[in-house]
Amino acid sequence: MHRGVGLAAFDKEQVSQRFAELSSELSKTQVDHLQSQLTQFRTALSHFATTHRDSIRSDPAFRHAFQQMCSSIGVDPLAGPRKGGWWAEMLGMGDWQYELGVQIVDVCVSTRERNGGVIEMGELVRMVSKLRGVESGVVTEEDVIRSIKTLQPLGAGYEVLDVGGGKKMVRSVVKELDADQAVILAEAQVEGGWIVEAILENRRGWTGQRTRAALENMLLRDGLCWLDSQDEHYGRAYWVPSAMRWDE
Repeated sequence: MHRGVGLAAFDKEQVSQRFAELSSELSKTQVDHLQSQLTQFRTALSHFATTHRDSIRSDPAFRHAFQQMCSSIGVDPLAGPRKGGWWAEMLGMGDWQYELGVQIVDVCVSTRERNGGVIEMGELVRMVSKLRGVESGVVTEEDVIRSIKTLQPLGAGYEVLDVGGGKKMVRSVVKELDADQAVILAEAQVEGGWIVEAILENRRGWTGQRTRAALENMLLRDGLCWLDSQDEHYGRAYWVPSAMRWDE
């Protein structure tokens, strides 16, 4: 026998509808509260930017502390106008970051003929700082690394390379360094930009064939080193411009 909808079923429908209305009211309250917090946060940041903008741009220690603070809340105001959004616009750091990127490109391109497109990080920082002048503030290795990340979408090969021993190189050409070349760059830095086969064979345990092949590839294929075929002690010595100090 078919039975109609009873009073209990009707009460359940009313209860479900009330719960839905209550949930909607709570969600709206939470959204309104969040929007209020974001407005307060934006106002506080605006005041901070107005007060400390010059310090962030000119003082590397203050800039580093600011980056660490922003990282802890998941934002990156120094990523440039596209990624930094309102933060970058408010702080005026987007243009600063891209200006630094242009100066990095300037140094890398102007030295590419002598170093084959690989420059030591400290040398790059020194040359960029000289190009910027004292009034533009101190530039640190961290600043350069962050700026190079903004250049990667250009597809020109700009990348920071860790060659071991805490040493870093910056590549500005579209080609990969193999593991042996990274070792040679690290050892050449230790020697002040100079390397011979004996150093690699004694320190790294390389065979003569492996050593010659790696050095010749750097010389003939990649243009990353110069050959001194009349070295008075070893006969053949290789000079690696990217591991040398250039006083300019």
